[in-house]
Order: sequence, then structure tokens, then C-alpha cells
Amino acid sequence: MAEQNSIDERREHFAYCVQLFGGTTAFSRRLGIDERAIRRFINGERLLGDGLLEDTAKALHLLIAEATTAEGKIAAILSSLPTDPS
Repeated sequence: MAEQNSIDERREHFAYCVQLFGGTTAFSRRLGIDERAIRRFINGERLLGDGLLEDTAKALHLLIAEATTAEGKIAAILSSLPTDPS
């Protein structure tokens, strides 16, 4: 039973990661995986392999770097604007 919980938790966490990318379509484009296959992983119709999870982790690291760069540009823009005296 504990093994099943682990498989379920793994699948649920994978589904959460897919949502962090903006959903199945965005995740599919990012990793180059067919959307139907992603849904099958999430629904438990296909077993989640370590390779897919490793690829997901790498893509998350890249997303973090991209988001950090984007946030830095926004902060730079905001800091260069005149401050509102009110």
C-alpha cells in the first residue's frame, strides 16, 4: 500500500509541475512531449519514469532562471521610473 501511495504522490507532484508551466500544452511544448502522453502520465495510464522526472526538474531549473531574469528586468524598469509623490 505504501508503494501505491508513493506512485500516487509522484503522479500528483508531476501534475503540479505541469501546472507550473501553465498546463499540458505549455509543458508539452517545453519538453517536446505529446500532450496525450502527458495526460496519460498524470492519469496513471503510463508509469512515470525517472528520466521524465529528471527532464522535468531540468526544465523547472530553466524556468526559474527565465523567471528570475524577467523579474530583474521588471525591477530595473520600475526603479528607473519617477516615483509617485503621493
